[in-house]
Amino acid sequence: MNAKGRVHKFGDNVDTDVIIPARYLNTASHKELAAHCMEDIDAQFVNKVQQGDIMVAEKNFGCGSSREHAPIAIKASGISCVIASTFARIFYRNSINIGLPILECDEAAREIQDGDTVSVDFNTGVITDETTGKTYQAEPFPEFIQNIISKGGLINSILD
Repeated sequence: MNAKGRVHKFGDNVDTDVIIPARYLNTASHKELAAHCMEDIDAQFVNKVQQGDIMVAEKNFGCGSSREHAPIAIKASGISCVIASTFARIFYRNSINIGLPILECDEAAREIQDGDTVSVDFNTGVITDETTGKTYQAEPFPEFIQNIISKGGLINSILD
């Protein structure tokens, strides 16, 4: 599994209320959630994001409530991977459960800049900033998590 896209960069402590504001939680539509993804921190995010793009953030990404709407909104917006220094644990698990690949790599999260082009090899954990040529090493997913992500989430991996 691989991902490649343009980076959308965020800082520390991006919480689930910023990822998908609570005022939009009255829908189960992934498309509707995606339409409001990140709007309180970057009103133009949904207009800028392209299918396959990569989100990079720093510490404690996804903190706050345990709502799975947050990773769903990110994935439905077109983001193919989130790289951060650290993730809130419940966000981390919710992301895997819905098939959104996420990697912790502090050095990459600090150094990669908004607008850079980044590629990720999920089998090896290698993150390459193609804009600067620098590579970073994240912990690759174990095989069972790769299976969950490649099937589009936990439920799909169980039903397959």
